[in-house]
Amino acid sequence: MSSGTDSPGVRSAAWRISLWATLAFAVGTLIVFMFLHRFVSTDIQRRSDAWLSGEVEVLSDVAGRTPKDALYGRVVGEVAELASREVPNKQRTNDGLNDSVFFLQTAADGSTALWVGTGDGATERRAIQGSRIEPDRPFSVYARGPEIPFRVAAVRMGNGGSIYLGLSERDELRVLKSLRKRFLLLWMLIVLLGFAIVFYSTRRMLGDVREITEAASSIGESDLSRRVPASRRNDEVGKLASTLNHMLDRIERSIHQLHTITDSLAHDLRSPLTAIRAKLEMSLSAGSRAQEAESIESAIDELDRLTEVLNKSLDVAEAKADALRLDRTAIDLDELLRAMIDLYEPCMSEKAVRIELSSDGPVKVFADAALLHRMVANLFDNELKHLPDSSEVTISLSAAAGWALLVLQDDGPGFASEIGEDLFKPGVKRQDSTGFGLGLAFVEAVVGAHGGKVSALNRQEGGAQLTIALPLAVDRHIAQSHSAAMAGD
Repeated sequence: MSSGTDSPGVRSAAWRISLWATLAFAVGTLIVFMFLHRFVSTDIQRRSDAWLSGEVEVLSDVAGRTPKDALYGRVVGEVAELASREVPNKQRTNDGLNDSVFFLQTAADGSTALWVGTGDGATERRAIQGSRIEPDRPFSVYARGPEIPFRVAAVRMGNGGSIYLGLSERDELRVLKSLRKRFLLLWMLIVLLGFAIVFYSTRRMLGDVREITEAASSIGESDLSRRVPASRRNDEVGKLASTLNHMLDRIERSIHQLHTITDSLAHDLRSPLTAIRAKLEMSLSAGSRAQEAESIESAIDELDRLTEVLNKSLDVAEAKADALRLDRTAIDLDELLRAMIDLYEPCMSEKAVRIELSSDGPVKVFADAALLHRMVANLFDNELKHLPDSSEVTISLSAAAGWALLVLQDDGPGFASEIGEDLFKPGVKRQDSTGFGLGLAFVEAVVGAHGGKVSALNRQEGGAQLTIALPLAVDRHIAQSHSAAMAGD
């Protein structure tokens, strides 16, 4: 079963999802406002141009019908002044003058014939004469600086002169500027509110996923009866939790069936082996001849060996299926190794094999004591079987970065080249080996069941090196989760 841990360094995806969603919303609303701003600006200009076109036609008609006498300028000027007052929502200057509209009539030679507006009109006339004028279509001029343009409508007179009516776009720009400010404020409030809503919703949804992840990562080989929290909502997260629980039900049943099969198999195989061994011991104790006694002792040894192979095979099979039953306790590896060295010292001395331990002191792991004893015994048995006489074995034990590191080195022939990467596979052994090829497979199974790692290599100066890394006892939760993840891989 594969699980992962939710370590404190993992950052919530709610921030990333919320930022991207908010960015998309902000860009979308900004594009909508740009189109809206363009529409309002165009509509304001269209209304202004329509007013200008209508008023300039009226003024040109008045100018054409008014006699060219001493009262001409006064009559036309008053009509132009009245037209300028019809412009709605126009701000006047402090002295009460309306500087948003001007009226200009030029003679055939381009000189000013009549001016109504602030100033003398010379600046406006030069700006108009420097512009490209299209018939029956208002145009823009910048007579009083680049910040405030005027929309100007023009009509040609019959005497060769022209009439121009100008309308400042200052107030339109003021309206658009006010619109932009209000939209920016409203846009920022909506974006912040949208981010808060998306973040709250996403974090709440991912919180359910995180609870499922934490619960799944804490389910190990010893607590398969636990289940992930189910959601009452009939949504994707609820279906995910339900699916995981159904999967855990099937896994628990499979593991239970595996345990039943292995227990039955072990019982069916051990019972006749035990019975045979008991009969052989009875024959041996009955006072058999020396030759028969030797054969009986050899048969008992072979039975013991067969029983050990059976136990290892079943343990390896259960470990590969992540079904190895562990009774975890805090174990001091330094104490365990010293006890095992004392136990194997007589056997090592018979072959003149020296064994040395270099330890940093107490190094505790949270593991199954019986399996660790069998694992270390397996390693020492391999050294006794494969090392020539007068060899040397060095064991170093240390703790670093949350791991207990056990390194075993020897100066023997090393691992066979034909084994290669299959070193930890069951049944893989040297061609001249009389074993069953389960030693290192059993070591890997025990280490993997405890959430650790094991590696092996041949040293450049000769001999073999085996490195075992086990999580320290303080990282119990990590060890269980890592064990589940390694089994899933």
